[in-house]
Amino acid sequence: MDETSFPTIPKSSVGWLSTEQMIEVDRIMIEDLHIELIQMMENAGRNLARLALTRFSPAHVTVCAGSGGNGGGGLVAARHLHVSGVDVEVVLSSPADRFDGVPSHQLDIIERLGISPVMGISPQSDLILDAMIGYSLKGAPTGRAAELIVAANDHPAPILSLDAPSGIDTATGTAYDPHIAAAATLTLALPKHGLSDQPSVGDLYLADISVPPSVYTNMGAGPAPDFSAGPILKIT
Repeated sequence: MDETSFPTIPKSSVGWLSTEQMIEVDRIMIEDLHIELIQMMENAGRNLARLALTRFSPAHVTVCAGSGGNGGGGLVAARHLHVSGVDVEVVLSSPADRFDGVPSHQLDIIERLGISPVMGISPQSDLILDAMIGYSLKGAPTGRAAELIVAANDHPAPILSLDAPSGIDTATGTAYDPHIAAAATLTLALPKHGLSDQPSVGDLYLADISVPPSVYTNMGAGPAPDFSAGPILKIT
């Protein structure tokens, strides 16, 4: 594992967002700036795949994907890993017919690439991508998502989470039962308050999804990250 390939920044050097502020960032991007969800999702998934390849060098990856924007980013990562030569499987935490909009589009793409969703995490997987639940978490995970969280934690492979480990409240840091215990988390735009000092986050990385610094300045969210050295930063 290569943990030194990305620039590091102290946690005090960037602003930290509340869940409400992150919702507003997404609204500004889409409604005011016309930077669409599919563009942000592509940036998120591409960076997740890059972190997976650089940090973990996997040969076989299982992507656990939900039906929302977090899952859509995971499906983008699945595509990028696939075209990089990694053996990829996808497990859905919601039925395929519940996917709509941009996540449905991403699911259609991976199926056209021959990556049909499977029912469980392969014993061969040497990395699990957790893209089930992002900042939209409302209470403890249930149903299929809860089953996959338990299965992922029981698997010997490390877990890399997108934006936040599923089952961790991004506002308060509450770790619901069950929740993902990640080896690393790639959060997006700016880190969320609930990820600070939460052990189940693992190593925390930050990815550029093309949010202009002025967005953070105008909403009083603190310093914008400096991505001039690369689109992924490690927060220390």
